[in-house]
Parts: sequence; structure tokens; C-alpha cells
Amino acid sequence: MTVGMTFSADEIFEMAEQIERNGAKFYRAAAEKLPKARQTFLDLAAMEDDHERTFAAMRSELTGKELQPDVFDPEGEAQKYLQVMADGHVFNVKADPAEQLKSLDTPQDVLEAAIGIEKDSIAYYAGLKEYVPPKAGRDKVEAIIREEFGHIATLNDKLAALQ
Repeated sequence: MTVGMTFSADEIFEMAEQIERNGAKFYRAAAEKLPKARQTFLDLAAMEDDHERTFAAMRSELTGKELQPDVFDPEGEAQKYLQVMADGHVFNVKADPAEQLKSLDTPQDVLEAAIGIEKDSIAYYAGLKEYVPPKAGRDKVEAIIREEFGHIATLNDKLAALQ
């Protein structure tokens, strides 16, 4: 990350919403690929949709300083950086979900991959949290991290139910 670059909580929540949209696409593609576990993956996609709405609601509650980054960014470079990370790091929206799933042959494989992706998202948000000043909504980024831990718990439960 570029030294001196900071992000507003608003930008982080926008990123969280994109990550959840990407996740829903991934699970819907998994539902198509693995009909025996179709409902499990559709349920997970619906959970991602719910999380996107949760993050959008949290974002709508932001006020004042939380809506603005702490750096002058007339070209929107911080936003571009966040978008690249959302699209390329977690649930890559630019990749065809069917391609992402090519090497994943069982529902267990998909769930294990999803757990890894959720762990990556937690690490990503934890890193970004350091670039959101406390006065700009760092506590709200921490709420995203707690929500992502909930995703892992749910995925682990689904995985255990399949074994």
C-alpha cells in the first residue's frame, strides 16, 4: 500500500459490499456446477446478499468525517486501488466463476476454498483498518471483520454437515 494513503470508512464499506457481491456470484456458480449441493450454495449466496445489505446499512449510517478520506485525492486513486483489490483479491469478479471452480470437484472442495477466501478477506480488512483513522470510522471496519468471522463459522458448520 502506498505510504500516506488513507481510506475513509465509506470506501472500506463500498469495498465490503463489492466483496459480498463477488462472493454471491461465486456461490451461485458453485450451485450450478454441483447440483447435489445446489441448495447449500444458494443459501450461502443468499447469506452473501444479506451481508451486502448489512454493509450497505452500516455505510448509510456513516456521518461527517467518516465519509471523507483524510488525503487529497482528486484523481480518485484510493477508490481505484480499493476496486482493484475487491475485484482481484477476494472473490475475483473479473474471473468467470465457472473457471474459478474448475479445479473444485466436490461441495467440500468449494467450502474449503470459500473458508480460505474468507480468511483472506479478514486479513485484507485487518490491513486496511490500519489506514482508516479512528475518527474516520475504524470501529466500523472492525465490525466488518467480526461479520467475516461469522462467515467462517457458518462455512465450517456447512462443511461439517457434509462430512
